[in-house]
This record gives sequence, C-alpha cells and structure tokens, in this order.
Amino acid sequence: MNEEDTKLKLITPAVEKAGWDKMRQMFCEYSYTDGEIIVRGKMTTRGKRKKVDYLLMHQRDVPIAVIEAKDTQHTVGAGMQQGIGYAVDLRVPFVYSSNGKGFLEHDMMTGAERELPMDRFPSPDELWARYSRQDGLTDEGEEIVEAPYYHDYGSLTPRYYQRNAVNETIRAIAHGQRRILLVMATGTGKTFTAFQLVHRLRESRTVRKVLYLADRNVLVDQTITGDFKPLEKVTTKVKGRTLDSAYEVYFSLYQQLVGEDGEEIFRAFDPSFFDLVIVDECHRGSAKADSAWRKILEYFSGAIQIGMTATPKETEEVSNIDYFGEPVYTYSLKQGIEDGFLAPYKVIRPKLDIDVYGWRPAKGQLDDNGEPIEDRVYSITDFDRNIVVKERTETVAAKITEFLKGTDRYAKTIVFCVDIDHAERMRQALVNCNRDITKDHPTYVMRITGDSAEGKAQLDNFMDPDEKYPTIVTTSKLLTTGVNCKTCKVIVLDNLFGEQGMTEFKQIIGRGTRIKEDYGKLYFTILDFRNASRLFADPAFDGEPVQIYEPPEEDSIVPPDEPDGQEPEETPSDFNSEGDGESDDTNDDRVKYYVHGVPVTVVSERVEYYSDDGGLVTESLKDYTRRNILGQYDSLDHFLKAWNEEDRKQAIINALRDEGVFLDALREESGQEQMSDFDLICHIAYDQKPLTRSERANNVEKRGYLYEYNEMARRVLDTLLDKYANSNLVDLADTHILDLEEFQEFGSPMRIVKAFGGKKKYLEAVHELERELYSA
Repeated sequence: MNEEDTKLKLITPAVEKAGWDKMRQMFCEYSYTDGEIIVRGKMTTRGKRKKVDYLLMHQRDVPIAVIEAKDTQHTVGAGMQQGIGYAVDLRVPFVYSSNGKGFLEHDMMTGAERELPMDRFPSPDELWARYSRQDGLTDEGEEIVEAPYYHDYGSLTPRYYQRNAVNETIRAIAHGQRRILLVMATGTGKTFTAFQLVHRLRESRTVRKVLYLADRNVLVDQTITGDFKPLEKVTTKVKGRTLDSAYEVYFSLYQQLVGEDGEEIFRAFDPSFFDLVIVDECHRGSAKADSAWRKILEYFSGAIQIGMTATPKETEEVSNIDYFGEPVYTYSLKQGIEDGFLAPYKVIRPKLDIDVYGWRPAKGQLDDNGEPIEDRVYSITDFDRNIVVKERTETVAAKITEFLKGTDRYAKTIVFCVDIDHAERMRQALVNCNRDITKDHPTYVMRITGDSAEGKAQLDNFMDPDEKYPTIVTTSKLLTTGVNCKTCKVIVLDNLFGEQGMTEFKQIIGRGTRIKEDYGKLYFTILDFRNASRLFADPAFDGEPVQIYEPPEEDSIVPPDEPDGQEPEETPSDFNSEGDGESDDTNDDRVKYYVHGVPVTVVSERVEYYSDDGGLVTESLKDYTRRNILGQYDSLDHFLKAWNEEDRKQAIINALRDEGVFLDALREESGQEQMSDFDLICHIAYDQKPLTRSERANNVEKRGYLYEYNEMARRVLDTLLDKYANSNLVDLADTHILDLEEFQEFGSPMRIVKAFGGKKKYLEAVHELERELYSA
C-alpha cells in the first residue's frame, strides 16, 4: 500500500478503535505553519507548510500525541525522527510512527521507546493518565490544565505557538509557579494569547479578578475593543481615582495607578484583591527594580503575575528574568518568519557622502543662529543630534520619495528620527518632495509625536487599512511600540541606536512584521540611513534572553519603604496622564548647531535580504536562483534526468518556485523574455548556452521528424510547436490545450486525438515532441 492507503485503511481505523473521536480529537493532515515567505526583488512566494499526518488532542484543546505514517514498504519506525521534530514544535508528549503493521511509541517525557501491535494503540484516557502521572499533576492541577479555550462562532483558532504559550503557562500555574515570563515577537498575538489565558483560568475558577497593566493608552484601548471583547460585560478601564470593585477584569495604565506625586492610587485596592496580574510590554516600566511602577507588582505580590514582552530587558542594571524567572515559552521573530506568520524584510542601505566622510566647519564658521560651531569633524552619530545639516534631511527625504515612487506612493511608511525636532524637519522635507499629492491631501505626510495633538489624532487613520491618509508619518519614540499597523510596508531608520538600543531596535522592526495578504503586504522594506541594520548581526537580536543582571546582596537591598533618594530611570512624569507621551531627547542642555549650504549626495546603495539563518545577505537574484536550483538538482545530468522523466514539466517548475526560484522575475530582470523555463534553468544553474523557444521549435522542424505522422496529426503537432514558440507553455501534454482557439480548425479534442489513433497514441506523440524540443 502507498502512504495514503496505509493511513485510510490501517492506521485511522486502529486509532478510532482505540476510542479517539475522529471529529473532535483526531486531526489528519494537520498543517501548523503557513510556509515561509521568500522575497527577491519584487517577487514573493511561500515555502512548504509544516504538516503532521495525525495530531491527537486530549478533549479538544490539549495536543497529546502525533503520528507519522509511512507506506507498508517502510519499517515501523521510519517516521519516528520526523515525528519527533513535529512533537518538539507542538510541545507534544507522545510520538508514534507507523507503517500500518504496528506502532513505534516514543515518550518525550522519559525518552523510552516501545513497539505496539496495531490493535493496542493507547486510548485517550490511558494517554492522559500517563501524561498526568509523569508530569506530577495533582487533581487540582489537572482541572486547571483541562480548562477549555474560548471557542465561539467566528472566533480565531489559536496558532500552534499561541497554544504552546498558553499551555506552558497554564501548566506552570498548575505546578504552583506564581511569576511567569512569556517572550513572543511583535505581531504574533500576545494579547490574543493573554485573552485565552484569562478565559481558561477563569473557566477553571483559578482566578476571578484580573488586572491588565500597560503603559500606553493605545495598547489598552486596542486590547479592550479587540481580543478581550468577549469579556466586555465584566471589563472596566481604570480612570482617574475611581475604583469600582464590581468588575472582574480591570485594565489600567501603570501611571494611572501610581498617580501623580506618589499618590499610589493602587493602594485603594486590597493587596489580595487581584488573583492575576498581566504585565504587557514588561521590558519597560516594570523591569527596573527601583521603578515606581514595580511597586504595583510588589503590592499585589500574592497574585499570579504574567509578564509579556517581545524584547525582554536584560542589562547590567535591569532584568525581567530576575523578577519573572526564565521564560516558560519563547517564540522569536526568526521562528515567526520561518513559519510564515511574520513578514520577512529586505534592507536598502543608501550611504550619504557626509555620513561616510564626515563634515568639518570652516575656521570660525557660525551656524544659522549665529552660534560659533565647535571645530571638529562631525560624523553620522552627530547629525540631527549635535548638528543639523539641512541638505542631509532633504537628501534623505528625496531618497524615501524616490523609493516610494518606484514601488508604491501609498505604501504606509514610518520614518524614525533622532528626536521631535528632527521629525518635524523631516516632515517638512517630505511634504516638499511630494507636493503633487500634499497640495490636495495635506495629511499625506504627518508628524506623530508625543507633543502633537494633531498628529496623534491621525494615528487611528494611519493604522486603518482602509484609510489612505496619512501615508507617511515621521516620529521619534511614540510609534516604536503599540502601533498595530498591519499594512506598514516601509520602515525608515534615520535615528541613532546606542549601546542599549537593541530593545528599541527590535520594537521598531516589529512595526513592519505583520502580514496583510489581502492588501498585498507580504514583506516590508527597511531603508537604513544610519547603518542600524548592523544590529541584525548581533546574537542578541533574535537569540534567547540571557540574564546578565546580578541582583545585589540581600543586605544591600534598599527596603521599599525607605527610598534612597535617587530618581528612578522611568517615572510617571515621562508620560502625560493618559500615558500617550514619549520621552524625547529635546529638552536637555546640549548645544545643537544648524547649518545649510552643504552639498550632500548618495554615494552608494546596497540591497540585502533576509537569509535562511536569520541574517542579512547581499545576493543578486541570479546568484540566489542558481543556489536554490543547485540545492534541488546538484548537476545538469540530475536535472535533465528529472525533467525527462516527469510527464508534467510544470510540477518541476512549481517545486522550484516553492524553494524560492523566481524564473519570471529573473527572465524580466535579464531581458530574456523569449527564453523558456528549461533554458533559463540550464543557463543560470549549469552555464549552458541558452536557446530561445523559437530556436528550439525551428530545430525540431528542421529535423523533419514530423513527416512520420499523417497530415492532420502533423498539422496539430506543428500548431503545438507554434504555441510553444510564442508563449511560456510548459506542458504540451496537457489536453486542455486542444480547447484553445488555435486548434478549433481541427475539430473537437476527441476528433484530434482520434487522428493519432487514440489518446494513448496522442500522448506518446506529444511526449516524443517534448523530447525532440529538449534534446541536446
């Protein structure tokens, strides 16, 4: 039997006989990723999805086993290593391999393997009892772990990593853990994960009162009206000093509960009031041990506390891990891109001459405000922070505009600047570069910063996929987090990242990682004017969080009620009462010079792509195509053998496309419109002299082999040759071709086939024609 017959006739009946419900517990051909999006030039394709033959669930929501099937010619354990790989992804405790003659079981918790006959597959109750016993779950713990997810008509089904995050968190709570850290990349649905956590913990009656903490109004509002909407009847948002104890799920800004001047409004609640505290973006205010915001968590220390972040804060002074512990689950940007749930990126790095060589003022030169300019060489780290060169801003704006004109003038774009002053000057420069649009649509370019009420009023429009304006926004800090703009296609980096800038850099990159396929958003472009993309090569960019903060000795810790007088790094005063402000470096005492009349030009430009290992590679489309073809067919002989043996040539083209081979894009780039897919592959990958489709067709006619056929058959084959020569037709044997207008003079497809002596003879003649076309 082949694999499909083995599953249908042998494995599925055996599993059903063991008591597994085919509709609720047994998921066949279960795909759990979307397939990585591969980008080269303007072309995109998706790779293969990861798919397990069987995923078995305890009840409806807890994955407990996978089965990898093979045909009867394989050994019983042939699929085990493949199955274990799936089990690691899906956090499944039991793995089975089967060839229809028996099962091989691998217990992921003990590492033991054993063979089972086909009629002895474990029942759902048997597997769950083994799992519970080996995991050490108490009866109360089992009740928590078995609590259902939220399922309703139209509700989202959790993706595999969201379910992993929820299940691992629930399991930790069932084992008595009270502080939990979840690390999930921006755009992977942290708030949806949080909602499912709250729902399941409420269903199991583990918690009743919940506090959800954030530090931006936009984060709170998006969460209440979005993922947490099913709980709207029991949800409230804390405002001012009014605290209503009648609700069950409370949303609040840190600064709302801290209050002004140390009022500590949170003390109006009893310390035991909340059973669960969820801390959104916990890398910010709550990360620092002496932060005023940390007092809230310490006050409600009896509650279960869950910290969620895309970028855990780990420095010599600040640590999420020190407070929450090691993450119970991590889903990184790299994993999200490989699975096809997050958008990959390409990086364009224009270099300006002033950035490469620096700029030095003339002796005694005054700036535009009459200030004497300090005599030194100013570099890329000085521009817009210590010295403003008007022409540099204008050149950057012109380059951004040039890119958008060459791709999409209305692609949602965020330009990250050094500070608010820089963001305003960049707005002006972009307006002037796009006067053909801004004269009729003044909100085409907007500055959205903490001090601009007009800009912040446009934030919802920028995030709305159906709103065209604003298209380009300039900012400094405000849009680094909390902006769920799924259609953002362009991120411009013209800001500075210091030694502690990795967290901010990750957050900024996260603004572009969401996918919106119905709007053509499958990847995003980074225009990097400050060499910030060097941070992609830093192991800390997408590695596991590592604790480097060392807490002080216990006797040196300052008691919470006896502050040492030092001002915390982040305080509520950094934000306005609604939590929408931003801490910009604009009001310090440094001197900033303003100059103009300095010629600035772009001296070079490099395009880099996201690579298989998560880094950036500089690679031409031609080199990339060659590498991927050779990855499938390591020699010309190997390729020719596969091509000649495959009746459907398109199957080979489709398989190569799945691996990121963009033949159409390469044909367009090289100007070889008349080259067939076959010749393009041979030329690019194996350095063979290419022939055009017309040349191949003419060679066949010259050889005169068509005269072996009767007149009508010869004319049909001749028409097929013409069709091949003038189009990118690949599969000549596709009988649907006979329905085309060119063949109507010969009558119906049935009549055409009869001219060859039947369908079998017709296909033999067409395959012979293909061999003649592709012969040496």
